[in-house]
Amino acid sequence: MHAVRLHRAGAVIGTLAAACLLVSSPAYAKRGPGGSDGGAKTSGTRSGNTLESRITYSGRMGGVNGTSTGNVAPVGNWNPPACWYEPVSAKDFQNQVESQYAEVVNDPRQPNYAKAATGQFRNTYKDDKYKNYNLDKADEGNWWVAVQDPNRLDDPGAFTCDKLPFWVQNGDTPAVQNAITPQVLAELAYNRILLPDTKVTLAPQDVTKVNLPTWAWLDPSAFKPVQVTASLNVAGLNIQATTTAQPVSLKLQPGTADAETYPASGECAINNDGSIGESYTRGKSDQAPPCGIKYLRSSGNGTYNLQATITWRINWIGTGGAGGKLPDGTFGATQAVTVQEIQALNR
Repeated sequence: MHAVRLHRAGAVIGTLAAACLLVSSPAYAKRGPGGSDGGAKTSGTRSGNTLESRITYSGRMGGVNGTSTGNVAPVGNWNPPACWYEPVSAKDFQNQVESQYAEVVNDPRQPNYAKAATGQFRNTYKDDKYKNYNLDKADEGNWWVAVQDPNRLDDPGAFTCDKLPFWVQNGDTPAVQNAITPQVLAELAYNRILLPDTKVTLAPQDVTKVNLPTWAWLDPSAFKPVQVTASLNVAGLNIQATTTAQPVSLKLQPGTADAETYPASGECAINNDGSIGESYTRGKSDQAPPCGIKYLRSSGNGTYNLQATITWRINWIGTGGAGGKLPDGTFGATQAVTVQEIQALNR
């Protein structure tokens, strides 16, 4: 699991002047056995130069026995947000700004313009536009601060939340895009879903033959729904959302144009029992597989790269009965297949 850190106290200083950003790397918590959260939940605490986001993530973060190989990739151009806004109490905001101010101005390596920008930023909230970080109004509202996903700092979208920290009265809705809501939490959870390996079982297993149907299937125990829950309970805001990925189909791409797929579309639908395809049993050699491939040409001294891609349907449900669909996601892998010039094989 990932602990998402809040970087904007340093970044907004760089907005005022070209100050160096003080950013630390993301922290991680180990998953428990069996791929479940095992009670390990990330939480927001102040560390070094950053204030971690208070969003926590929990749930089954992978496949069977804890195995997981990669993130689900959205279909189309949609991506979960790379930055968002979330609330920070007046006291936490004061501690963050004062700590960073002290660190910058007391560091002889920092240039004068960075120290000046840090001081200007501090004065905005301490003695200028706001007074003493609104501590006297701590029960009436909170500061809202932009957060960047530390895993996507190279994404231009991480810098679109460029509004300086702002005050919001309790009960008011922040007038910015990507202010944290159950749906935004669901989208962030989407980006943290890890999926099991998509290597398919083949029959024949290691070496197949030209013009011989090769059966392909996936173990139903490995491809069950995967859930991740994102929660935020801070500064009077207590919301959560659970995002669920459900496998719906397998697409086979043989790795060569000299091949046929079963079915012809290459899309193998999920069965009622959760399996994909059908395992080969003796006596089926003269039958066409419900999911599989027939290679029409030998791979020679090499192999063909069979691409197997699972499509996952993504839904979410959150606080207050909110919920809906998110774009489908895919995750795939390649495996080498050797095809020999033998016309028949006893199996």
